[in-house]
Amino acid sequence: MNFDSRAAALILSCLLTIASHQPAHASEATNLLVKVHGPKTTSFVSSLSKLAGHSAQISPITQTLHDGTRWVAVKSASKSRTLSVRALQSMPGVVMVQPNYPIRLMHDFKLPKGAQRDALQHQAEAGTLPVSLTTLAKADNPAIPGPSTPGLGADSLFSQQWGMSDNNVVSGWKGAQGEGFVVAVLDTGVDYTHEDLVDNMWRNPGETGVDASGNDMATNGIDDDGNGYIDDVVGWDFAANDNKPFDLSVTPFELLLGGGNPGHGTHCAGNVAARGDNGKGVAGVAPKTKIMALRFIGETGEGSTEAAIKAIEYTMKMGVKVSSNSWGSSGEDPEDAAGNQALKDVLEASRLAGQLFVAAAGNGDTMGVGYDNDTNAAPAYPASYGYEHIISVAAIDKGDGLGTFSNWGAKTVDIGAPGVAVFSTVVENGYTDKVIDFPEFNIVANWDGTSMAAPHVAGAAALYWADNPLATAADVKKAILDSAKPISSLQGKAVTNGKLSVENLMK
Repeated sequence: MNFDSRAAALILSCLLTIASHQPAHASEATNLLVKVHGPKTTSFVSSLSKLAGHSAQISPITQTLHDGTRWVAVKSASKSRTLSVRALQSMPGVVMVQPNYPIRLMHDFKLPKGAQRDALQHQAEAGTLPVSLTTLAKADNPAIPGPSTPGLGADSLFSQQWGMSDNNVVSGWKGAQGEGFVVAVLDTGVDYTHEDLVDNMWRNPGETGVDASGNDMATNGIDDDGNGYIDDVVGWDFAANDNKPFDLSVTPFELLLGGGNPGHGTHCAGNVAARGDNGKGVAGVAPKTKIMALRFIGETGEGSTEAAIKAIEYTMKMGVKVSSNSWGSSGEDPEDAAGNQALKDVLEASRLAGQLFVAAAGNGDTMGVGYDNDTNAAPAYPASYGYEHIISVAAIDKGDGLGTFSNWGAKTVDIGAPGVAVFSTVVENGYTDKVIDFPEFNIVANWDGTSMAAPHVAGAAALYWADNPLATAADVKKAILDSAKPISSLQGKAVTNGKLSVENLMK
């Protein structure tokens, strides 16, 4: 038996300890991320996986990092067994162990207990709810449409996009308009069939065309480009582990009573790069940039650190330079001094890969009231991690006011961007600035959030980088921050004291 197999056997014997022999807290530790190191890390993980068999699920989630370590996901496959954090931490080659922290959307449209909620529930029980409240969106995983010829003409709803007017984006469209560039949208997926997004969806050149046998590479069930993902034509779904990262949303009724995904990723994608001058709908900040759809948050509005890391790893593997990240958490685990180290490590890898990571600054506390990320005990992450390639974005309204829900921070929030009542694409070929619009129930909710603000900045980065292909991530970030337009609501509340100005950026 070689070193790897002996160590694997030892770890396995300690990992799969009967639950009754564990400390009380161990029963909750059934989904862990483990950091391992050593010159034989890859073979170590492989040997461990083979020895574990059906007793546990063990899989690498990162490539080898700059310090020679890598992160591995380890999950219990039996309810009668749990993973012993304490035992695992003491095993050879293990650097640290942490929970596979949940990561959520920053939005929550769930109605609190009260008259409105009671009225909806009573109507549901009586079968008298309006059809519009219970209509399901398109079934999950529709076929990925092939390339088409974009239409021509003015975008019919462009005038409703106050954020595009505020930034005078048209003035920045004298160059490439983002053509030849890709922005990864890490979110709830994208409605890749949407009329205003379909022609701007990224198409994996390694999975399109025909193979040597004349078969369509997009649907041949083969990992043609050898990146570990089969038929990943427009991106990948890390929540469901398939090649169709469709933005599956819940019904308005489900959203109001239980929360979840209202079509968040599709709205964000439209702000980045809805197709411009195609005779329909709206336009993104970078109207010719391609959108890579990476779904790691499901219809419940929740994802995991493991899935987020895999999505970020995918962007690096595929050479993406800019990602739009409208997700996160308010604070780390207060009982875990290291915090979400696995996410931090992959963000450092992203920095070293020369990427720009655009992140939403956070939507405040449970009451929807923004706070200072510099001083709050629970600053929003990952926006507040402080890595130099992160641009943290606050939300402003059309009057240059800071959104009441938006976090701020003179040191940790870089810039503001449109994030209140933002008009963009939504699932089912729709366009709106309302998530929920039922005045008859006195229930109206806008598309508000730092989630809407971050994609504007990601689109601006693509627009600038496409015209300045030799720039580095640091150059692009500096250009965006240096061109910000000062506004009073962000004085002392953002690094730039101002808001995104595409007009200034592209001069």
